[in-house]
Amino acid sequence: MVLAHTDLKTGGIILFIYDEKQFNGSSFDKDKDLLTIVWNIGETQNVLVDDGDFFLKKHQIVVFNTNQSFSFQHPENIVAWRFNRDFYCIIDHDYEVSCVGILFFGNREVPQIQLDTRDQKKLELLFNVFVDEFEEAEDNLKTEMLRVVLKRLIVKLTRTYKKQVQFSDFGEGEIEIIRQFNLMVEQNFKQYHQVQDYADLMHKSSKTISNLFTKRSNQSPLEVIHKRILLEAKRLLIYTDKTAKEIAHELGFSDIPNFSRFFKKNTGFSPSQYRYEHKKRLTGKN
Repeated sequence: MVLAHTDLKTGGIILFIYDEKQFNGSSFDKDKDLLTIVWNIGETQNVLVDDGDFFLKKHQIVVFNTNQSFSFQHPENIVAWRFNRDFYCIIDHDYEVSCVGILFFGNREVPQIQLDTRDQKKLELLFNVFVDEFEEAEDNLKTEMLRVVLKRLIVKLTRTYKKQVQFSDFGEGEIEIIRQFNLMVEQNFKQYHQVQDYADLMHKSSKTISNLFTKRSNQSPLEVIHKRILLEAKRLLIYTDKTAKEIAHELGFSDIPNFSRFFKKNTGFSPSQYRYEHKKRLTGKN
């Protein structure tokens, strides 16, 4: 079932999805601007994200950004909330519970949150509140009520996530620097490819940012930039018919050889080989 509501004032959209056998998300489909919170209420299942996969345990939450494509082994066991920034983007307490907060930009990996029995009961209550609100007749209070309940969900998940990844061990301001860097990369990766570029945007030294990532992350800031560029390149090769030259230009490379070297160094394939191998996998041809 897919329940939908639109804020007529802003064009904001929220979808509430459950018991839906065909549910998936593509970064190039009509819903590409939607943030997604997913709750697996069934047994452990496999989740495909872009060109990778992982196992999602029972009563585990994952959060997908607008740029990610995903599909589920058992979508009928998924409860999902999808919404765009026009529907929900809080300025106050921005770094924690907004649409650019910790859940969506606190870490470059897909956030996974395990619910305990108490958390499960709270989400079950929220589930029922969402169903009730969506069933209400359209009036000028419905948008605000859905926004309030969504905020409650995000606050709850943010608190649980912070405990599970031990954000309390971070020094004052460290989470915010990492979040800002991740957000800056998301907004500017097609234009800026060097750590110094982002350090300048953030009014920090590149050494400060690099030292913080060494201390608090399993990847360097340059790896974050390269992974985001590579991810976009793969998507453009898979989901569009754009040429390597067009993709290189879109991603800010000065020429095709430069882009091809970058792509092959990180994947082992040339752009054309990668596109061919992906299509071959889809058709099942050897």
